[in-house]
Amino acid sequence: MSELLHLPMDAIWRLGNGGASALPFAHTVLLPGGGEYHASLIAPRLRRSPVTASTSPAPQPSDRLPPLERIAGDDDPAMQQLIAQARRLVDRGIHVLVEGETGSGKEVLARALHGASRRAALPFVAVNCAAIPDSLIESELFGYTPGSFTGGRAKGMKGLIAQADRGTLFLDEIGDMPMALQTRLLRVLSEGEVLPLGAESPQRVDLAVVAATHRDLSALVAAGRFREDLYYRLCGAVLKLPPLRARRDRRYLIEAMFHEEAAAMGSTARLSEAAMLRLMAHDWPGNLRELRNVLRLALALCTGASITPEELRLAPHRPSLDHRDAAPSTVDAEDSAADATRLLDALQRHRWHVARAAQALGISRATAYRHMKRFGIVAPQRG
Repeated sequence: MSELLHLPMDAIWRLGNGGASALPFAHTVLLPGGGEYHASLIAPRLRRSPVTASTSPAPQPSDRLPPLERIAGDDDPAMQQLIAQARRLVDRGIHVLVEGETGSGKEVLARALHGASRRAALPFVAVNCAAIPDSLIESELFGYTPGSFTGGRAKGMKGLIAQADRGTLFLDEIGDMPMALQTRLLRVLSEGEVLPLGAESPQRVDLAVVAATHRDLSALVAAGRFREDLYYRLCGAVLKLPPLRARRDRRYLIEAMFHEEAAAMGSTARLSEAAMLRLMAHDWPGNLRELRNVLRLALALCTGASITPEELRLAPHRPSLDHRDAAPSTVDAEDSAADATRLLDALQRHRWHVARAAQALGISRATAYRHMKRFGIVAPQRG
């Protein structure tokens, strides 16, 4: 009698060591009673190591993810809704206005929109309207022809708008653009052409335009400091980025940015769970920009295998200019970090039985789950 068996590799190996030679991918095994088995190898399944709440290296974000999906974790419904909306705007010829506090990732979103579009291989030109001096912004944006003015380049200069032709033009801090230039920018957006200084005829440009601001443009329009027609031309669609303190995917952002900075420095340091909890509890008035600076400094100062809370140089809680009028926080960042640490200790002590940990802390189970979500504490997966 002859039968075909599909056996795991370790079982085949044991058969081979029992008298037959080491088996290749297929082999016939003769049995003492005269029967035979035709065996084929099946690669064993590799069991993933369980995720623990202890110190662990930050996971590397997958480069295979679409550009828009890389900017947020799955834990934040508001960000997932924003990404879904942004995905529908790609390649639709609609100008996009991104609103958000300083450092909240407006340029990151603009670059993701560009990377997700058919223009991805073409130029992405970023212009910070607040950083260019008023005396230079016109020539920087529109360019100039040779001999247009004293001190200019002998061969003239191609402006930033023309450099973005067929690609994406990102106008950061558009609310700080001088009124005189707003009129010229309106012509670029409405007519699709740019006129360099000293030129007699305009040049055609094909642009995807993403503007960004931390200001309330509608209030600037009401105050007469921003052109109403330009405002409506820019805000074909408005995407509002939440500040870091309001995002539920903070753990994902911290881990992704930590890996990025560690790779850039060639560091093998890990981020301890205690340090993570302190980062999760911080108010982040400087948003993602502040987070990157804190992680970069911590990696530079780290002398051990992992970064501890003491190596994090976090600024004292201070409302930023963008949200100082909001209701003051009722919980100090240091107290929040201590609460998070106590909750994590109780969960580990009671082997992640939430009800028992909650009882030990004198809180309800619902409160424990709410705090776990707030601090980004995730139970380890059991293999």
